[in-house]
Amino acid sequence: MDSDKKKIVQKEGFMVKRGHLVHNWKARWFVLMPDKLLYYKYDGGKRDSCQRGKIMLKDCVLTCPYLECENRPLVFKLQTVNGVDHFLEACSREERDEWAADISAAVDQLRLADGGKTASQEEPSGSQLHNIELSKVLDSMYDVHSGIKMSSHVEQGSTYSNCFSGSAVVDWLVFMQLVLTRVEAVTLASALLEEGFLRTVGLKSVEALRTAGEQFMDDSTALYSFSENLKKRGSVKAETSLSAVELSGKVMRRGFLLKQGHRRKNWKVRLFVLRSEPAFLHYYDPTKDDLSPAGGFSLRGCLVSSLDDNGVPSGVKGNIQGNLFKIITQSDTHYFIQAPTHQEKMDWIDAIREQTSSS
Repeated sequence: MDSDKKKIVQKEGFMVKRGHLVHNWKARWFVLMPDKLLYYKYDGGKRDSCQRGKIMLKDCVLTCPYLECENRPLVFKLQTVNGVDHFLEACSREERDEWAADISAAVDQLRLADGGKTASQEEPSGSQLHNIELSKVLDSMYDVHSGIKMSSHVEQGSTYSNCFSGSAVVDWLVFMQLVLTRVEAVTLASALLEEGFLRTVGLKSVEALRTAGEQFMDDSTALYSFSENLKKRGSVKAETSLSAVELSGKVMRRGFLLKQGHRRKNWKVRLFVLRSEPAFLHYYDPTKDDLSPAGGFSLRGCLVSSLDDNGVPSGVKGNIQGNLFKIITQSDTHYFIQAPTHQEKMDWIDAIREQTSSS
């Protein structure tokens, strides 16, 4: 049946998804098929071939708009036949409504193909974990009396101090009844690792992270420790404090784009908002509930140029998906940005140029 169906991609693009076990938001690349919605992690500029998950659309119920997520007005909810809720956020009202319409059409098509029958709702299956706060888990791990024990470990002739094994973390999470199963413990530890609360130590865990993405290892020889830069987390603000005037312009364009970081040169999905009068481009971290921009700059005197997809320009690091363009501000700051498609790249360049000439 699948081969006959010729897996036709009906829509694809970035959305932000809320996690199941840990209710944090992650930018994911979504691909809508006739019978399912697939989602992937973007690693650098490349969509990793390792699918993060899929939502089967048969007998799904869609709620759009879903207004119960504070600070996130562009969310819609997709409930599967088993009663599992998926919360997805688009970059604009138009995008949200397009996704909702296309998913609804796919659900209706599946129902027609099945003779109009609706499956009975089963009891929600799966995890007992709900809305775990990672910072609280971390505080418990740090606890002098009941926290995780740190010690020195030797791996391939090197000694690493103040660390613990992957299986020790999993044991501790299960023992403290923060999770019910070792599988859930690995999911929770992976979230701690991905959010930068824990870090890899030694060759085994580093190699595992490189080959398996976010996956934390339930292994007595994979070593981890607390991140040293934890105290500094959250202190990095936008390059300059933003005035209300900057954010008062009319919104001309919104969308998810990949931006290269200035310091670490890693690629992150950001929500870009282009405003006019005054002409500014701001970007937001879509994984955070913070309503203020992570950064932004005046478009007065900016230069924007399309970069060739052949070869990697100087100043650019990591995996490049393509559709790359560069903005140079009046103060000579260089921003490297990737759009999801060639058309979106050209549309953004045109929209920015229009503002640089009119500002």
